[in-house]
Amino acid sequence: MSKLNYRLISYLTGLLLIFNSGAILLTSVVSYVYNDGFFLNIFKSFIICFILGLLIMFFFKNPSKIINRRDGYLIVIIGWLAMVFSGTLPYIFTETIANIPDLIFETISGYTTTGSSVINDVESLPKSIIFWRSMTHWLGGMGIIVLAIAILPLLGIGGMQLFSAEAPGSGISGDKIHPRISNTAKRLWLIYIVLTLIETVLLKLSGMNFFDAINHSMSNIATGGFSTKNESLSFWNSMPQVQYIIAFFMILAGTNFLLIYLSLIGKFKKLISNTEFIWYFASISFFVLITTFILYNNVELNTTNFDHPQVFGKLEASFRHALFQVVAVITTTGFVTADFAGWTPFLTMLFFVLMFFGASSGSTSGGIKISRHLILLKNGFLEFKRSLHPNAVLPLRYNHSVVKKEVVVNILAFLMLYLILFIIGAFVLSTQGLDFISSIGGSAASIGNVGPALGSIGPSFNYADITGFAKIWCAFLMLVGRLELFTFLIIFTPYFWKNV
Repeated sequence: MSKLNYRLISYLTGLLLIFNSGAILLTSVVSYVYNDGFFLNIFKSFIICFILGLLIMFFFKNPSKIINRRDGYLIVIIGWLAMVFSGTLPYIFTETIANIPDLIFETISGYTTTGSSVINDVESLPKSIIFWRSMTHWLGGMGIIVLAIAILPLLGIGGMQLFSAEAPGSGISGDKIHPRISNTAKRLWLIYIVLTLIETVLLKLSGMNFFDAINHSMSNIATGGFSTKNESLSFWNSMPQVQYIIAFFMILAGTNFLLIYLSLIGKFKKLISNTEFIWYFASISFFVLITTFILYNNVELNTTNFDHPQVFGKLEASFRHALFQVVAVITTTGFVTADFAGWTPFLTMLFFVLMFFGASSGSTSGGIKISRHLILLKNGFLEFKRSLHPNAVLPLRYNHSVVKKEVVVNILAFLMLYLILFIIGAFVLSTQGLDFISSIGGSAASIGNVGPALGSIGPSFNYADITGFAKIWCAFLMLVGRLELFTFLIIFTPYFWKNV
């Protein structure tokens, strides 16, 4: 392997800081418009982030324009860390978050689109900070690296290694929208922006005010979970249309963005014939039906907004809450309309299992992803056939294509590493005073970027009362999970640092 290109790594880190400073500048504009009293504080954050980015780019200008795979991994990791630490500046200068563990937790939860929080009273925050929380979701959802890739060719730098390093399991890099990776990134971001704007308009028309609408749209399209209200989406339980709109866009956000693009240009058949999308939609439908049935028969829900609450109202409320929470957990969005962990023991177990699902590859969701589950299941069934017919050639097919053995091995390794990290994560949290249910829930929710967990950190609570070390640990799991394990953990292997 060639030597690491530290000059280029530093240069691109400076570029990412400038991107982030632009988002902070927009936040300062929000502060000015809403006159929340923190314009200068946030503008200082912008100045620091912008100047730091410029200085880094200046001191490391004219780098070699070639990125190898190791460079790609380090750019992604260092870039994400730079985004996180610069993303703490608005919280620091507005003094809305007091200590380091809380700062790290809230910021990483934002950029990784996890949606867990340590803030007890969101509604007491200045408008600009509420917006900044949503902005960190929105930037992290599609990935700030993808935005960088869109302009790298203007700097004479190729971005393929960087793209595959950030999203190794996305399924996009091998089947691109456009032959040039920068054009693929631009089209992905265009879809992302358009979907955000459409949802904002629909939420505004459904009865939300504009500020709530834009914030929830940014959080939702990113499959995040930060809300403008302490009660999250349960605040709008009296407005079912709001929850249906958000549920619909959660499903879209959990769909492969490549398939959304192909559908928009008239190739809708690509979507409805895609194996992963079929199973994704079928899984949601199946679990919604089960959850609706159990809620209707076992849980009392608020049905006061209906003319016949005992019949139609209860059925609609059961279906709506089931749809919303199943989709929220599978897509790892993290919004809540009710305390699903307090419904029934069976549903608590069901939602815990759903934390390991994930939505589609190439989406903004976290988790293991449906495609990995499908390939492992298909391979498992093929093993039965191979046992009976050891000399037969039985290729594994997925989406009408043969899956290479190396891909299956990679997925098996990913799943094993994921489960090991989940177990270790639960053990570590148990040493911090969390009970069994809270420990396994917190570990699964953090590594899967789900948001609300179970037990004392379930949907009715947050992470404010856990220890500082537990917050740092959960933040670590969030980051590892967002970067799909290998991208982050590979730097801890000795051969990564060896020059050959």
